[in-house]
Amino acid sequence: MTDLYSLGIGVGTQNSHGEWLEVFYPEPLLQPSDGVKAALTTVMAVGQDTVMTLDAAALGQLAQAFDAQGEAAQAQITGSLVNSTKPVVAVALTADSKPTSVPAVYLKLHLISHRLVKPHGTDLSGMFGVLPNVAWTTEGAIDLSELPQRQLAARMQGDNLQVSCVDKFPKMADYVVPSGVRIADTSRVRLGAYIGEGTTIMHEGFVNFNAGAEGPNMIEGRISAGVFVGAGSDLGGSSSTMGTLSGGGNIVISVGKECLLGANAGIGIPLGDRCTVEAGLYITAGTKVVMLDEQQNKVTETKARELAGKTDLLFRRNSVTGAVECLTNQTAIELNETLHAHN
Repeated sequence: MTDLYSLGIGVGTQNSHGEWLEVFYPEPLLQPSDGVKAALTTVMAVGQDTVMTLDAAALGQLAQAFDAQGEAAQAQITGSLVNSTKPVVAVALTADSKPTSVPAVYLKLHLISHRLVKPHGTDLSGMFGVLPNVAWTTEGAIDLSELPQRQLAARMQGDNLQVSCVDKFPKMADYVVPSGVRIADTSRVRLGAYIGEGTTIMHEGFVNFNAGAEGPNMIEGRISAGVFVGAGSDLGGSSSTMGTLSGGGNIVISVGKECLLGANAGIGIPLGDRCTVEAGLYITAGTKVVMLDEQQNKVTETKARELAGKTDLLFRRNSVTGAVECLTNQTAIELNETLHAHN
């Protein structure tokens, strides 16, 4: 039996040329069971990156096959899709290779937001060249070339077609709402974000795709693409993490456990556990840092990149000299348990 990395059966949107714009997968699977794989072979031959549009007959056959294999959840989902007025697609990936189709990209983004894999846990290379730029509207995803006609049609019916954004990525909450989280403004969390249990994202917080927070966390700053924040860390208001595509070079930025980025602070290096960056201080890889001993006397001077990933550090700016200083962090932050109990 062919190995299967991931499977998604979903409903999506195509433009007038039959090209996929987006796909919603209610229950994507990572490393599907032998029963799922056996049922799947009744309707499709699985290749490296197999994408197949399923009609009502194929869906009915697949639902019966899932049921016969004892895969009740997939049988129920597939059976309900028989009545869909929108196109239904099955995507079977035999390996974790770069996605070559819109349905495959959406499946991988769903895997992250469903917490089946963490950021950097699946290959997303080349995805920008695959995903189309889409108008996200009150009538769903619309091809940009078809938007003027749809807007006119809506006006002629007395309706106002509202465009919330024009982007390659939709809001995560329109596809996945993970358990045990609070998101004050859902427009600031993209599909493909990983939001761990107990995490609060306030109005100014932002989480990009292939990025996220392990949970529990308080996020009032920006988590850029590729950045992962460890459990118990707090990103203060308007704080910033530098993404790989934003000048970070090949360095993958991350934040360890129980760290604090003060308001308006920022990092361009990965932080180890229990680190603090004081409010307003932005540290890049080339920032000169004065190292202090326990008596706060200067020991040496180094570049911040040499401190990447090290634990128990406190970064601050000397209010007299203006120098960036680093000393041992004597305290670790503790998040308010009441605020992060979202059950």
